[in-house]
Amino acid sequence: MSCGVALAVSLLLSDPNVAMAAARPPAAADAPVSVVGEPLFADIVARSGLLRGEVQGWMAAGVADRADFFSGADFHGFKARATELAALDMQGHLVLKERGVDGDLKCILRGIAEDIPVKLESVENAATPAERRVALDELHYLLNDNVEVITAPPQPEV
Repeated sequence: MSCGVALAVSLLLSDPNVAMAAARPPAAADAPVSVVGEPLFADIVARSGLLRGEVQGWMAAGVADRADFFSGADFHGFKARATELAALDMQGHLVLKERGVDGDLKCILRGIAEDIPVKLESVENAATPAERRVALDELHYLLNDNVEVITAPPQPEV
């Protein structure tokens, strides 16, 4: 028995993880690749998570129930950061489009980029605290969706 074969057998017998890894089928060459580790997409996830946390804090504390909240510096800063996020989502869409990716993520990022300004406007135009809460909840959901679609494992096209 050669030394290489003996070493391979001893590794297989000593570490069950090696045996499990060897038993897995090789990854398909055309399998979708996750973009979550790429700087642009990691930035989108981080920014969206921070903005989502701000919205959640506002809802929990009830500060958005004040009629003057949306004319204050906190909301204006938030709105500027959310607008930047929408631009990054569109940039992510364009990157995937340029790569020739024909998956859901490309379309979802474009939709989120287009929806963020709409949701911000709904929050600003809400006439009552109840309407504001609904608008904030929808914005929170959209920001959460932005995180989840990028961090979800890629699925093969159907």
